[in-house]
Amino acid sequence: QVRLTESGGGLVQAGDSLRLSCAASGRTLSTYTMAWFRQAPGKEREFVAAISWGDSNTAYADSVKGRFTIYGDNAKITLYLQMNSLKPEDTAVYYCAARPMRLGISFASTSYDHWGQGAQVTVSS
Repeated sequence: QVRLTESGGGLVQAGDSLRLSCAASGRTLSTYTMAWFRQAPGKEREFVAAISWGDSNTAYADSVKGRFTIYGDNAKITLYLQMNSLKPEDTAVYYCAARPMRLGISFASTSYDHWGQGAQVTVSS
């Protein structure tokens, strides 16, 4: 069983950059498809980005495309989300999630089996 721990959240101003990390313990991430989701107060949890290690495929929500980048370290132990040109509407708790790699990328949060505890990102205007 993989355990996921996010870090790197914080309070920034609009236009700033921030990088979130998701560290795995218990096993590497190499056998998982990984994703980032976020949830703002009073809203549903929404898909942000995902990566499939097997074919190096990535996917992004339209709202973050061109501003966010999902990637991992070579050892497949840590997942990252580089967030540039942050906007107030990016304010949310960000979660990393994992599902078996053989199932590929999914945009549905219910498709992911393992979750971190979340990291708060607040973007002020």
